[in-house]
Amino acid sequence: MERLVLENVESDAIEVKTSKIYLFIKRIIDIMGALIGLILLSPLLVIVGVLIKIESKGPIIFSQDRIGKNGKIFRMYKLRSMVANAEELKEKLIKENEMSGPMFKIKDDPRVTKIGRFIRKTSIDELPQLLNVLKGNMSLVGPRPSLPNEVLEFEPWMNKRLMVKPGLTCYWQVMGRNNIDFEQWMLLDIKYVETRSIIVDIKLIIKTFFVLFGDKNAS
Repeated sequence: MERLVLENVESDAIEVKTSKIYLFIKRIIDIMGALIGLILLSPLLVIVGVLIKIESKGPIIFSQDRIGKNGKIFRMYKLRSMVANAEELKEKLIKENEMSGPMFKIKDDPRVTKIGRFIRKTSIDELPQLLNVLKGNMSLVGPRPSLPNEVLEFEPWMNKRLMVKPGLTCYWQVMGRNNIDFEQWMLLDIKYVETRSIIVDIKLIIKTFFVLFGDKNAS
């Protein structure tokens, strides 16, 4: 497994103490939640997959290198919400980036397909990451996984978010998403790392269900 080299990281800034009991229960919740989610949502995934294929050429599932726990690189899965050559077009749109920091996001991204706008609005495009949860490189709850080039631009204190598994949902996901600037996003992730517990995880999972019905801050 490849690992991103994290430079200039202060040891006291990345220390994370977590009980083995919490990690064990969290993993059980991850496995059960991912299995139940995949079984219940499989008809929806099939229908959306067919619509993606009908609308534009390219694969149904989009996979991309992301940074996981302790800098390990893994392949993250999503339902494809953009045209097949989205990464090539990104270079032409870089000046229109609306996010602060190293993240890239445009509210009305011209690369997004019609079905793509719907599945991003409802977070359906993220559902294949339940497979990542089963594989163990993601959790149901944790900081959203970043791209390698984004992590290389992190300030040292931001690397603390990499000391836990990335997740499907987090504080950023349920508290505004695109209306939260980059530094606030990182602070929310670190808040989770420092205060995470089974109760916190369950609360965030419950709040995420409301996002599935449409989040005005998603795009």
